[in-house]
Amino acid sequence: MWTSLSLSGRSGRLTVALTLAMSLALAGCGSISRSDTGLAGLRATQPTSALDSFRFAANDEVAGQAFLGVWEAEREARGATAVSALAVSGGGANGAYGAGVLVGWTEAGQRPDFDLVTGVSTGALISPFAFLGPDWDERLTAAYRDEDVSRLASGGWGALSRPSLYSDRSLRSLVGKYVDPALLTAIAAEHRAGRRLLVATTNLDAQATILWDMGAIALAGQAPGQEAAALALFRNALVASASIPGVFPPVMMDLDEGGSGRAEMHVDGGVSTPFVLAPSSLTFWTPEGNMRPQALYVIINGEIEPRRTVTKGATLPILMRSFDTLSKSDLRAHLIAAVAFADRNGARLRYAAIPTALGADSLAFDAESMRRLFEAGRAAAATGTAFDEINPEPPPAP
Repeated sequence: MWTSLSLSGRSGRLTVALTLAMSLALAGCGSISRSDTGLAGLRATQPTSALDSFRFAANDEVAGQAFLGVWEAEREARGATAVSALAVSGGGANGAYGAGVLVGWTEAGQRPDFDLVTGVSTGALISPFAFLGPDWDERLTAAYRDEDVSRLASGGWGALSRPSLYSDRSLRSLVGKYVDPALLTAIAAEHRAGRRLLVATTNLDAQATILWDMGAIALAGQAPGQEAAALALFRNALVASASIPGVFPPVMMDLDEGGSGRAEMHVDGGVSTPFVLAPSSLTFWTPEGNMRPQALYVIINGEIEPRRTVTKGATLPILMRSFDTLSKSDLRAHLIAAVAFADRNGARLRYAAIPTALGADSLAFDAESMRRLFEAGRAAAATGTAFDEINPEPPPAP
């Protein structure tokens, strides 16, 4: 649980191609106005904000230790033992596969109750339902089969008036449809019970992964008069985590309630760490007692195995193929490192990834493609074939 894994930093081959092509063609067209006054307050190494109660930078060791210290004390008071964790990666439309895996896992009757759930990008949108468990499978299924999903990648050429191909209007509408006060109330109750839900975004100004304690946000929303503000922040964090740069506009996080103009630019968590099992600053920490990792799972909303094909001899195909190759190699290396960590701490790590035979595409938001991926994930988990385990070393000779 205590290592930070990088899945790809990009959300698929088509994303890379579109972003590169449109960036070259439309550089300087759409933009977000940011005054020097607003930016001046961000030049400090660690600008303070009321938001700090709900988030911390993954590379901030002090903040990471503080978060874990509070959690450890709560777990000790409840008599908790080892930690089980689930990380859900980014992957755009491929998130339908991960959603299907969770539903199929429930059908198989083997889905654990996790102490920690994390999500990035499309994994962030999945994570609240993964955190709340099987009782929320119906809403998770509805979200990834919603016909409105097909509108996410529509209305292109908006880069002429905004810093992205598409508006975030459809994305915000979907998040608002499925993330409501009832969901926050349920998450707050689980947070009180000692469980944790984290979502990652990338702060472009600081070039840092930001981990949002979604349970703390939900809990704050249970106070009188705070429901609307908490719900807005919760939704904003999810939208930011899923905002693929160049495809959807960044989310500006206001640091002050007084309208001072100080704001941070946040985008897809996958830019910096699309796959999180803990703060990167604590990669080499060896947890003990009730924080010791036991069962670790990763749902990868993408492919990791090579897909053989003839690469066309043109600029974009070469770039696309190179990014895809780099991403898969990077992921395999991080998985091996994570397994070594798990083995060192006496834990086991299992992962589920999309089979290359399915031909997944991270920007294929059409209903048919997403339904196909969802059903493939559901069937694999229901039959017990979704998860694989990497053996860090060969078994001893007999």
